[in-house]
Amino acid sequence: MSGKLRIDHVLTAGVFELDGGSWDVDNNIWLIGDDDDVIIVDAAHNAKPIIAGVGNRHVTAVICTHGHNDHVTVAPQLAAELHAPVLLHPGDEQLWEMTHPEEKHWNLSDDQRIAIAGTEIEVIHTPGHSPGSVCLYVPEAKALFSGDTLFSGGPGATGRSFSDFPTIIGSIRDRLFTLPEDTRVYTGHGDGTTIGSEAPYLEEWIRRGY
Repeated sequence: MSGKLRIDHVLTAGVFELDGGSWDVDNNIWLIGDDDDVIIVDAAHNAKPIIAGVGNRHVTAVICTHGHNDHVTVAPQLAAELHAPVLLHPGDEQLWEMTHPEEKHWNLSDDQRIAIAGTEIEVIHTPGHSPGSVCLYVPEAKALFSGDTLFSGGPGATGRSFSDFPTIIGSIRDRLFTLPEDTRVYTGHGDGTTIGSEAPYLEEWIRRGY
């Protein structure tokens, strides 16, 4: 019998690199599961604290919300040490290969369901920040893991390669702001928010263009 669903947080620091630039970033890693089984959301920078957060639990999967290097840094290492598959949307294959050209992963698909702790995680394809960006929705927990698609105060960045502002706005409007207002948003960086806190500002984001 599965235990009570819980969400644990690990914070790591490192460098995001794209288009010849580099930025120091802190990344949120989320652990969704119970006392026995867990899914890792994103594989940023340093495997050691993530493995410590897992503890003695069985890792069902390492899910990468998108292919930017700071979200997939240690995905192959986690896969090897924790005997777990890495899942990534195929739209980000080119980004993945920039960091891990010799490594393989399993493909995520829109509307895929992934079982954990007696419930299901729903995969929502939300392109814009990158072509293969996904969010993970857990209705039972009223929780959305938004990667870099939605933050407190606006959408993820779209000023770099493989990104597009109108696309991310469409993803947020059509796929995320249709969720219940009390859905808690667990972001890839920084503080969390709720759907209800962000939805009223969509038109303002469109006007400002970022």
